[in-house]
Amino acid sequence: MPETGLDAFTGVLDGPMYVVTVAAGEERSGCLVGFASQCSIHPPRFVVWLSTANHTYRVARGAPYLTVHVLRRDQDGLAELFGGETGDRVDKLARVSWRPSRHGSPVLTDVRTWFVGAVEGRIEGGDHVGFLLAPVEEGPPEDDGTDGSAVELLRYSDAEDIPPGHPA
Repeated sequence: MPETGLDAFTGVLDGPMYVVTVAAGEERSGCLVGFASQCSIHPPRFVVWLSTANHTYRVARGAPYLTVHVLRRDQDGLAELFGGETGDRVDKLARVSWRPSRHGSPVLTDVRTWFVGAVEGRIEGGDHVGFLLAPVEEGPPEDDGTDGSAVELLRYSDAEDIPPGHPA
């Protein structure tokens, strides 16, 4: 049976973009992620998919916690840094303001919406591995200071022109 792609299906999707950060021992890293989703309500669970070619993946393999940050549309500079550079050559966290969470995972201080998740499992998925996360800490609710309407998120279409730090 011939291999079938997903281009016709995924071509209509325009999901949010995330920055995932991690620390394990003395190593820290972070990357831009487009494959992520809540996957359970009770108990709450979220899965993020990291490319196996990525420095962040290699650090995450030994980490008990990951931090997932939701980017606003005006945070395209963070998307360019975490998506266009590779942790093999650049300490991305040295270029941004961050603090350790209660669990040691880096939290970007300029990103209001985030959560730290305990890694409960890993799912092999071809050239990406899914990290199943149980939330243990989260940032305060987003307040855009206006009429309470939804905050505009950075979406795939906003980031698709960023040359990747690593091929997929």
